[in-house]
Amino acid sequence: MPTEPRDAALARLRAAGQRVTKGRETLIAVLAATDHPLTLPEILAIGPDLAQSTAYRNLTALEQADVVRRVNGADEFARYELAEDLTEHHHHLICGRCGRVVDVGAPAGLEAAVERAVREIEREHGFAVRHHRVDLVGVCADCR
Repeated sequence: MPTEPRDAALARLRAAGQRVTKGRETLIAVLAATDHPLTLPEILAIGPDLAQSTAYRNLTALEQADVVRRVNGADEFARYELAEDLTEHHHHLICGRCGRVVDVGAPAGLEAAVERAVREIEREHGFAVRHHRVDLVGVCADCR
């Protein structure tokens, strides 16, 4: 895991008044080592020293501290990934059949159009947008 995202995640955790524990550090490392959001069973398979109940509590604390972001797929499992500003900007492909979630980049034209729309919405509604995401829901290649 690159030092910068880890250090930024731990600093953010401390700034939110949350303790840095071995379990939280392990969760950050597991999420940093993957290229897509993970379900809790996937996280536990990669970090076998994590207890399920502790992992849930720690994911909640990390989410509240804006270190982790929850991604809802089309199935019953929530998925977790490091907050985008700790990694890199991306969007998701979500399979409506199996629930699989895949990270994807977007073409520059789409990003520019979304940014223009965001600025217009901010002006019209007096709303300060922190980030955006685009989730494309469909059917993955395996389910087709």
